[in-house]
Amino acid sequence: MSTLQGSCNCGAVKFTLAQAPTDASACHCTQCRKQSGHYFASANLPKEAVALTGGENLTWYQASEKVRRGFCSKCGSWLFWEPVFRDWTSVALGSLDGATGLNLERHIFVAHKGDYYAICDGLPQSEN
Repeated sequence: MSTLQGSCNCGAVKFTLAQAPTDASACHCTQCRKQSGHYFASANLPKEAVALTGGENLTWYQASEKVRRGFCSKCGSWLFWEPVFRDWTSVALGSLDGATGLNLERHIFVAHKGDYYAICDGLPQSEN
């Protein structure tokens, strides 16, 4: 794997991934749709595999008692989603620079998807 790097839109928060993320999914839940403006594509890796630059510009929004979402406090780019009581994080696939070598593996929370689009890629879908 070549090293994956990413950033927010303005470049105030940058990161390097020490390993390739896995379990790439598209989440169609209401929270992801409202925060991202559509559905949210992300993949998982251990928290310690993410090296941040500009971490002082990363703000965490406590979306529920179990989950928080990390975004740039300068430009608002949503970069991370993570369960509070786990040792992994989920990185926004759209925040990665260049080719990733990753492919979506599934769609989750499709029972909550918007009515303005169809999921037609043939990937597995979970209602929740």
